[in-house]
Amino acid sequence: MWWTRHDRMWHTRELKDRYDVVIIGGGVHGFAIAYYLSKLGLKNIAVFEKGYIGGGGSGRNTAIIRSNYRTPEGVAFYDESVRLYENLSVTLGYNVFFSQQGHLSIAHQESTMNGLRVRGEVNKLLGVDSRLIDAKEIKELVPSIDISPRMRYPILGALYHPPGGTIRHDAVVWGYGKEADRHGVSIHPFTEAVGISTDKGCVTAVQTSRGEIKTGTVVNATAGFCSIVSKLAKIELPVVTHPLQAFVTEPLTAFLDHVVVSATLHVYASQTDRGELVIGSEIDPYSSYSTRSTLAFLQSSAAHIVELFPCLRHVKVLRQWAGICDMTPDFSPIMGEVPGLKGFILDVGWGTYGFKAGPVAGKRIAELIWTGKTPKLIEPFSITRFWEDRLIGEKAAAAVSH
Repeated sequence: MWWTRHDRMWHTRELKDRYDVVIIGGGVHGFAIAYYLSKLGLKNIAVFEKGYIGGGGSGRNTAIIRSNYRTPEGVAFYDESVRLYENLSVTLGYNVFFSQQGHLSIAHQESTMNGLRVRGEVNKLLGVDSRLIDAKEIKELVPSIDISPRMRYPILGALYHPPGGTIRHDAVVWGYGKEADRHGVSIHPFTEAVGISTDKGCVTAVQTSRGEIKTGTVVNATAGFCSIVSKLAKIELPVVTHPLQAFVTEPLTAFLDHVVVSATLHVYASQTDRGELVIGSEIDPYSSYSTRSTLAFLQSSAAHIVELFPCLRHVKVLRQWAGICDMTPDFSPIMGEVPGLKGFILDVGWGTYGFKAGPVAGKRIAELIWTGKTPKLIEPFSITRFWEDRLIGEKAAAAVSH
């Protein structure tokens, strides 16, 4: 059923005193979990968001989608998410503007080329479309890029990932929210979780800014604030929160139809259908919950993008923003139920790459809640890996590789 502009995206429902499942976090992960749970048949679900819907990490990102990760666990996981994204407009009856324009991870050094070669081979073994290309082919795909030897860091090659691309982040949140609401999910913006009650190792209730809500299952899907929410249940997470900044330029004539990333220069760029360039970088090198943008980031990122695209040196900046990222020690997410606290489920630790995983995380966390069994695809990402010495090191393919 297609949505029309005359329909409300979701209803304002009365707050019940009990829900079967309470999801904390009204972004892409929270709504995806609610949607897939409702499709399985569970109806008494509430999504709580302390601000407006989609105003957290889901509204403060650059919405790049890809699956060319390095570890077998990560590649398989994100590849399923890409496949879900490919059909999401049809699934939700709402255009999410997914554009698979191709993703280029640029290499300026031989050591980087070696790392990309390993990633490419892992991708091929797992059926993901990625291959190494040289500077000449990069120039054919992106004519405006500078591949001359006069660059401070000349371009040697890139890992080319054709299925990668961009999506309209707001549309994804709205699409999932619309369909979750249609299946009976209660959506409550401006409702903050301020406490989580437990008894004999089980979750029993959530205290909110609007009163206590009884429940046996709580999902923490709060991105940068996940460690704060987990502490409400006396759970410590191995997560450090960092700001992540980006900016957009004035609209330009279309010239960049691929996502271009340079880890050496700590910069990446794509162009929207409105002509704006979306430009971002690595997380800020300090821990903070601040979403204020900084001049230092803007100067650095602007200088680096001009190194790749000299034609942009006179382009004006339109706006700048920051989000916050929940970084784990191995740059991989934490998913699943917390041992020793029945009913408390984590969907956190996404760092800079959480939007890519929204559909698959939502589908598999919903499966966990519905069946009571952890799906094999997310088993490796349990919080227990940190004391079982089985980390999933994704730093080589995460971080600035948006």
